[in-house]
Amino acid sequence: MRKLWMPGMENYLRATPFFDYDHPAVEAWVQQHLAGVSDEPVAQIKALYLAVRDSIQYNPYVFRTEPRTLSASYALESGETYCIPKAVLLGAAARSIGIPSRLGLADVRNHLSSPKLIEWLRSDIFRMHGFIELYLNGRWVKATPAFNRQLCELMKVEPLPFDGVNDSVFQEFTEDGQAHMEYINDHGVFDDVPFDFIVDGVRRAYGHLFEADGQPQTMTGSLEQDISDRS
Repeated sequence: MRKLWMPGMENYLRATPFFDYDHPAVEAWVQQHLAGVSDEPVAQIKALYLAVRDSIQYNPYVFRTEPRTLSASYALESGETYCIPKAVLLGAAARSIGIPSRLGLADVRNHLSSPKLIEWLRSDIFRMHGFIELYLNGRWVKATPAFNRQLCELMKVEPLPFDGVNDSVFQEFTEDGQAHMEYINDHGVFDDVPFDFIVDGVRRAYGHLFEADGQPQTMTGSLEQDISDRS
């Protein structure tokens, strides 16, 4: 695939154990979703964004503290994950075609989460929400491929589009005017996954979810199922 050399962007283009676009499964996935797409960078990243958003189910219950679970290849292997690995998958795919990417982290208040998830977290604040920033047409643009189309339809929220020009961030309101997402704390952007920072932040926010040995409690089900059961 075509690679671009951009001075000062080396760290945002390299493969890492998290942004592992050199993994055979990631390489094959990128090629599959770019088949028939023009070689124009914005067209390619828009196709990859939709593939990440809708082919990987969003499920916050699968959080683990093994580093590989935050990698692009693991997101493909599992088929379901949460916002950070989905963002990393899009970032890795972008790097593989020469588009610099970096991971953004923020805390968000989710006004429409399921009661089961809020009870599990003991909070309506999601710590360490992940999105990706992509360097396109001379500027950084935010992309948030977290919520898949089926989940959005259940939540009565329009799936987040991405046009490669404007920031794609969570909607503040639903279709019927209810409060949806509120960004409350910005942790900055990173050229690789700050694994220890993420796990420490999650542990501080949700200490009750961790066992005495430091491992997170396992949780069955999915957010889609929660919302379907509530409907």
